[in-house]
Amino acid sequence: MNKLQERARQLRNTQTPTEQILWFSIRQNQIAGAKFRRQFTIEPYIVDFYCREVNLVIEVDGDVHADQKQIEHDRRRTNYLESKGLRVFRVNNNDIRDNLNGVLAKIYELVKDPHLASPDRGGTYDV
Repeated sequence: MNKLQERARQLRNTQTPTEQILWFSIRQNQIAGAKFRRQFTIEPYIVDFYCREVNLVIEVDGDVHADQKQIEHDRRRTNYLESKGLRVFRVNNNDIRDNLNGVLAKIYELVKDPHLASPDRGGTYDV
């Protein structure tokens, strides 16, 4: 096992509370039968959630993602993932806590229509 895979395993064991909330809602094919993996390696990154069947990455963003350096890093990361044919849905912690049903509805929409582009490149999506 390489270092990135080891780090992914550590992250699976130390999920944030909002990642846990979302994982509980999308695991076990609960969203239109789609299988999501958590803390999945897509070299050179580890993404929060990934569904291979519909090329969808879900990134859960906390307060640190409002920092200008982090915003630029997230933009580069999103561009890289999209260059690999993946769609990236960035969702804010507050949206998960305050509007989980809206977040799940958007994920459902993205799963059901795999041709939808990334909802909002480099930022959060209003749910």
